[in-house]
Amino acid sequence: MNLYETLAADIEGQVTRGVLLEGEKLPSVRQASQHRSLSISTVLRAYSLLESKGIIESRPQSGYFVRARQAGMLRPAALAASQPLVLSSEVDVSRLVLSTLRTIRKEGAVPLGSPYPDPAPFPWPRINQYANAIARRAQHWSVMDDLPPGNPQLMRQIARRHLENGLAVDPSEIVVTVGATEAINLCLQAVARPGDTVAVESPTFYAMLHAIERMGMRALEIPTDPRQGISIEALRAALAQQRVAAVMVMPNFQNPLGFQMPDARKRELVELLAAHDIPAIENDVYNELYYGDSHPTALKSYDRKGLVLHCSSFSKSLTANYRIGWALPGRYTAQVEKLKFLNTLTTPTLPQMAIADYLQRDGYDRHLRKVRKGYEQRARMMAAAVLRFFPEGTRVSEPQGGYVLWVELSPAVDAMKLYALALERKITVGPGHMFSARGSYPNYIRLNYSYPWSKEIEDALRMLGKLVAQLA
Repeated sequence: MNLYETLAADIEGQVTRGVLLEGEKLPSVRQASQHRSLSISTVLRAYSLLESKGIIESRPQSGYFVRARQAGMLRPAALAASQPLVLSSEVDVSRLVLSTLRTIRKEGAVPLGSPYPDPAPFPWPRINQYANAIARRAQHWSVMDDLPPGNPQLMRQIARRHLENGLAVDPSEIVVTVGATEAINLCLQAVARPGDTVAVESPTFYAMLHAIERMGMRALEIPTDPRQGISIEALRAALAQQRVAAVMVMPNFQNPLGFQMPDARKRELVELLAAHDIPAIENDVYNELYYGDSHPTALKSYDRKGLVLHCSSFSKSLTANYRIGWALPGRYTAQVEKLKFLNTLTTPTLPQMAIADYLQRDGYDRHLRKVRKGYEQRARMMAAAVLRFFPEGTRVSEPQGGYVLWVELSPAVDAMKLYALALERKITVGPGHMFSARGSYPNYIRLNYSYPWSKEIEDALRMLGKLVAQLA
């Protein structure tokens, strides 16, 4: 190829992979000429070729931009809303989840199946410095200092963070926990009993199913739209037919679908549950990882009766090493605080104080902006790569935040077989079986795109595509 054709092919590849996003400005002709050590005429010819192919467009006195709907761009095929059987069932997914999580540690494996974000961009060293400084100046430690609800300094910072994001929170309502998992377990224990039925989204994050399984409860899977969230209509019908003790949802960047539930639907959900006096346990661990211009609202924002038990943590946005989460349990605050004391007694003070110092003194928002930008770009790159390498008919989710992609394969593909074949090649995936108590998603997988794009990841996706084709 000529030099201008090589340059054009390189830019087209970046657009296809999602490195260059729709509407994004390209380097000016002069900048591209300098950076690539090419003549201006060569760059102009390359840009002209890309224009003729409908990949970029020129805007007078502004430069060149990636076209909004360029012909060469692979478009995600829309996922349909789930249609699970709306019947309560026993839950037994923990053994499968544990076995799959253990394989993520397989030496040299590409962690596409990991539920955890890449820890590299987290400010762990800085937070550790605060912890070391606190440990040096402390005269003594006492269990009495760690008693629920938590460290006052951290509780103030959590309340301040919520306020900055549009939710006024009374610090006295906060109960600090060992990660969001403990918060979810405590909240569920506070509102339901063994044998009760708990409604969940379908598919749902398996940590929610773990909590239900642990308590000896039953799960009621509700149809869920990949863009709108849980079907309020289906939930309303279910409530008319059977007793539901609680509803567990992830309205913001749900794992595995990645949607952001529209505000009107959030309000409607809270009002429906308030009318039936049913509590909602809101898992909001990904709320800081949004891709838009503004922070999403929480179900808690629409709660007027104290029925929303809001759970979150710093594990997905700041550091997973310290396992610090919290709950805003509303009318159930006293009960959750008591259960915290009975279950685990305390949350260690040192990690609480270190994170509080970081939130007060360092650039949390600057850190988050960098992380969000990387995740948004990689979401497009991962979706584009899946559609390029996987067989025709593959469908993918359209995440609005977080770092996971939900992939629908041909009905002929068994995700567990794919999981085993991929693991033999040191590639991990999250099989869809883990996201339903009834095994409703045997031909789905979840992929993690939090890690920086690399040849290793691209090669792994290419190999997965070949394996899918073999199984189809």
